[in-house]
Amino acid sequence: MEMLSRLIHNYFYLAAIILFVIGMHTMLTHSNMVKKVIAMNIMDTSVFLLFVAIGYVRGGKPPIIDGIGETLYVNPLPGALILTGIVVAVSISAYALSLIIKIQRAYGTVDCDEICQIRGDE
Repeated sequence: MEMLSRLIHNYFYLAAIILFVIGMHTMLTHSNMVKKVIAMNIMDTSVFLLFVAIGYVRGGKPPIIDGIGETLYVNPLPGALILTGIVVAVSISAYALSLIIKIQRAYGTVDCDEICQIRGDE
């Protein structure tokens, strides 16, 4: 019963793990490159959720020190790291999608298995 109570209070960790597993499964089982980019974005999002969940303090206030008593503050570092991570993730996604467009123009498909067959025939 205690385990169930801990899961209910920390559901965001479980959600991050489930999202990561969904993204990893999609990356490994689908050969369509667009689906792989989407799966990579799902995995990125799960890592962002995990970092934000780690930095969250229940009942915490923004980290602005006003000098009044003992107060719980939310850790600002994970938020700053996540902003950087989001910028990097968007850049990588845009670059990957532009490469997929070039590959589709060159081979006529975005399926990895078909591209391997085409390159094997050359």
